[in-house]
Amino acid sequence: MNVLHAFMFGYVFTAAITMGECVLQAISSESDESLPGNFIGFKSAPDKVVDGSVVHVRYRCLRPCQLAVEVVVSTSRKTDLVVFRRKWISGRLGVYRIHQVQLRLPPSILYQADFFNRDALEVDNATVRAWLVHLKNGTVPRRHGDSMFSIYKVLEITPLSERPAKPPTESLSWFARLMWQMTRDRTSPCPHEPDIIEVLNFPLASTGETFGMVRRFQPFVDQALERGRLHAVTQPSVTISVWIYLLRRCHNSLCGIIHHLNRRNEYDSVLMMLTDTGDIIIQARLTTGEEEAFKVSVTLPLRKWIRLDCSIQDPKVLLYVSWDDETQRHVYDFSDSIHYDDTEGYFVIGGSKFLPGIHGYFGPIKYYRFGTEEIKNQLHLKTLQELDKTHRECQEIKAFTKAFLKEVTESHNLSTNSKAVCTPHFIRLWVQPGEKTCSQTWTWETPLKYSSLFHLLQTKEEQVRTGSLDMKGLRTTLFQEAVAAMFTADQTQIKITSEHMSWLLASSCFGNHEASLLLASIHLSGLGHPVDHNQGHVYSLIGASGDGRFALMHAGYKHTQGIDGFPKDLDMAYSYYSNAGLQSQSDTAYIHEDKQYILEHIYLSNQEDLDSLTHEESDFFQFLKFEAKRGHAESQGHLGTMLYWGQNGVSKDIVRAAKWLHRSSMQMKDPLAMYDYSLLLMKGLGVKKNQTLALHLLKKAAAMGSTEALNGLGWYHGIILDDHESAVKYFEQAALNGSVDGMYNLGIYHLSGKNPRIPLRNETAAFQYFVNASRFGHVAASVEAAWYLSTGSLGGVSQDAERAVIMLKKVCERNGHLGFMIRDALQAYLQGSRQEAFVKYVLAAETGLGLAQSNAAHLCEELDLSYDCQWRYHNFSILNYNSHPSALLKMGDYYYYSSGIPEDSLSLVGQALSMYSRAALAGSPQGMYNLGILAQQGHALPQSVRGMFNVTHYDEEDIVVEKVLRRCAETEDEDTVTPCSLALLGLQMGTAWRRMTQNGAQLLLAYASLLSVCALLVFIPLQSCLGQRVSGRRPVPLRARTSPVSQEGVNLNREQDGIMGGTHRVAGNLWLTVLNGEQWLRQTSDLAVTLSGVCLCAFWTTFLYHLL
Repeated sequence: MNVLHAFMFGYVFTAAITMGECVLQAISSESDESLPGNFIGFKSAPDKVVDGSVVHVRYRCLRPCQLAVEVVVSTSRKTDLVVFRRKWISGRLGVYRIHQVQLRLPPSILYQADFFNRDALEVDNATVRAWLVHLKNGTVPRRHGDSMFSIYKVLEITPLSERPAKPPTESLSWFARLMWQMTRDRTSPCPHEPDIIEVLNFPLASTGETFGMVRRFQPFVDQALERGRLHAVTQPSVTISVWIYLLRRCHNSLCGIIHHLNRRNEYDSVLMMLTDTGDIIIQARLTTGEEEAFKVSVTLPLRKWIRLDCSIQDPKVLLYVSWDDETQRHVYDFSDSIHYDDTEGYFVIGGSKFLPGIHGYFGPIKYYRFGTEEIKNQLHLKTLQELDKTHRECQEIKAFTKAFLKEVTESHNLSTNSKAVCTPHFIRLWVQPGEKTCSQTWTWETPLKYSSLFHLLQTKEEQVRTGSLDMKGLRTTLFQEAVAAMFTADQTQIKITSEHMSWLLASSCFGNHEASLLLASIHLSGLGHPVDHNQGHVYSLIGASGDGRFALMHAGYKHTQGIDGFPKDLDMAYSYYSNAGLQSQSDTAYIHEDKQYILEHIYLSNQEDLDSLTHEESDFFQFLKFEAKRGHAESQGHLGTMLYWGQNGVSKDIVRAAKWLHRSSMQMKDPLAMYDYSLLLMKGLGVKKNQTLALHLLKKAAAMGSTEALNGLGWYHGIILDDHESAVKYFEQAALNGSVDGMYNLGIYHLSGKNPRIPLRNETAAFQYFVNASRFGHVAASVEAAWYLSTGSLGGVSQDAERAVIMLKKVCERNGHLGFMIRDALQAYLQGSRQEAFVKYVLAAETGLGLAQSNAAHLCEELDLSYDCQWRYHNFSILNYNSHPSALLKMGDYYYYSSGIPEDSLSLVGQALSMYSRAALAGSPQGMYNLGILAQQGHALPQSVRGMFNVTHYDEEDIVVEKVLRRCAETEDEDTVTPCSLALLGLQMGTAWRRMTQNGAQLLLAYASLLSVCALLVFIPLQSCLGQRVSGRRPVPLRARTSPVSQEGVNLNREQDGIMGGTHRVAGNLWLTVLNGEQWLRQTSDLAVTLSGVCLCAFWTTFLYHLL
């Protein structure tokens, strides 16, 4: 009975387990189907920084992939410091798995500082993150930056003072314990840490939009000062002094002067704002959490420098407003104490994403963190005074020009002698009553003051009267006239007169900020005019305040590099680049217009680049057109793309592009052409709008593997059909397959919280998508990611202004208008107009574009303008993060050949090594060759390139040179004999010779080989001579003997035979002697040649052995 019960129990237990596994498998399969193809996420993760805590990572890979879990911390000095990393490779594909990782954290973030833990870190934030990346060609990525799928979680940290002590693992010696007790509380004296901060010491242009400069303030290092600051958070005593210059009233009801935002991007104390009527509003957050503000009715004037001094003396606020040596004092008492923590969040000078800024300029700004009784903030910069003077002059020029245009259009008869000049007042008194006088509204001095402009206006009077020239057209005409007259008659020198400068100034005043940029370039570079940094700064600021794309890029570039008198300030650079970047983002919507082109990297110094250009009459284009007419789908698509974008020297033609894309897409063979044509159908560009056909083509292209078509389907469902769930599905598929637009769109969904699956706003996920898309050059994603990096307002993301600036600079350099200017410059160069090309390349070079800088330097050399002109732009080009090798080689040659000066020779050679190293890292064989030559001269290679050539400190000179030249030869074309391959062969032969001569026997063999060569030089000509002598000698005929006919005849013959016989015997002996001598010489020479050949064979065999 017991056996039966046991059997039944076992059967029931087995069945239960089997059913349970089936249910779990069904649940697992159901949940697996609901997740995307490639996936990574946390099943569980700790909330705090705890050693030994466990992270469970759930993931699935459709291809071989590598995964990793990292713990990253940030301190006040370092960001993204990895303190833990665990990697593994997944071999099972398409299966959801859970991997357990135990976090083993270093003592530096877990315990207090003690004898065994002296490097304890004061951590600001900590993040645990997991990432996944597909393996390509068997390579294993090493960085988180290579990943495309990742997940984050911010961990709660324990302050350093509250951490536990580290458990001792060994005992200290008496002496070590004594020394530790004596030194543990000893602190090194802190350097002087001022509580007065110059927030701004160089003018900042503000366009009145949502762009401004971000400043963050750190806690004091000095503990006494930090305690005072913390105590003043609820009882603040601070002073802010700021100079502003207003060009216009606020576009909106409020605009920002200075405002403070906390880490949640909420307004904090203190805010200084301006109303559209010129009044000032001060707002602060109270300790109760409420916000309170007051208004000061002052009506600030335009085009005057105004100083605002705001002093907070809790709970009182004093505001001093000063201009024209007059000061107004305003006091306001808040209802409660003010909460003020300047280390919380960030301050913005001007505009931000949440509040537009003023339209004008910011002058010096001083911040007194503990307040002050005497404010010292004088307007001492000459640039500020020149800026005010130039703006007033512009007002006069605009008023005069408007009056002139009005007089001409109203067809007033101007005198032929002094057109448009009113009679002076003292002459007008002599005019008889009833005599007709002029009706002009300007004084007689004005045409004399602006005589160059006045004379030019007179020449354009007919065009003004007919209405073909207005203020907008005049600014372009003035610019063109000035540029055309800049060169001398022989077109070999730049000669800029005061007349040209006045035309450019008028063009700038009328709103043409290419003229502002050219004026700034002339004053800063000294092209045809003396260098004047102050005036250069003035025109640069005018162009930036006028919202000119190129002027904004110019100002951002100068502040990034700290050149031409601009201070290096990445926060100021970001304020300009953020504006230019957003304009570039807006410009992408109109990239099809004729005034925008994709930037093509054609270097004038590279003939191959110039030869690659095509046009509609070229053989390549005609062949492509021929193939397209024959019905070749790829040729039709290629031709349509060239005509749409205007590539390779072909002009844009949207209608013809649409025709060829239509032919290609209708064959349903080329998914790229189908996608491009669907976009034209969606927008109605060059073809009638047809969303039905566009959707059909998108689906077909997506089915054929087009990732961009998947993104297009997502856009159609999200925007047109308002089906966000399907849109997210398509965007995810596109992003997983590498579509940057798909990544960006997913980031927008996470940022807005409109993702139906996760209807919550997730800025961290959005930021990660933006960063991933920005790595591939996505314009809008770069703009979004740069904002987070500039402010550091997102948890786990530290402020990194440099990275934000580099990101935006890349975006701005892809601007279509900049591409159009480069295209114009290239066309002018190809047409022989070197001067026009030079001016356009200079304008683009001043924006920081490396291509334009290299080409401007080339034209400086080609036009023989000046030595400084050439090296100025070469030097600028090497400052870029992606410098072209040709510029690096030029600067390297410049430093190397300038090293003849004894006192500077070592430093100049070091700089040459640096330039050649950067060129080598960029893949330049010439740079590698130059490094090899310098290494052969005994110069040590920089550390930056040692890894590239696999060189160590212990390698001998010949080994180093050989490794460099070998890498150079591998980089060059293998089918041709190159300088690197010849140099490498010479080096190897020299090394082989030295190895041979180190051995006595082999040295003897080398000498013998040398003698053998000499012997060959002697005996081979001798053999040739002997051979010619033998072949040239004639054989001697034998005399026929006859029988005598008489006795006398017999005797006569015998007598003759006796005489002749003696003679023949003597000659025969001599002949035998000669023959024997020649035979001996021939045998000797044969033996010498043989021995020499054997010796040389032995030598070359030994030499090749050492060589190979």
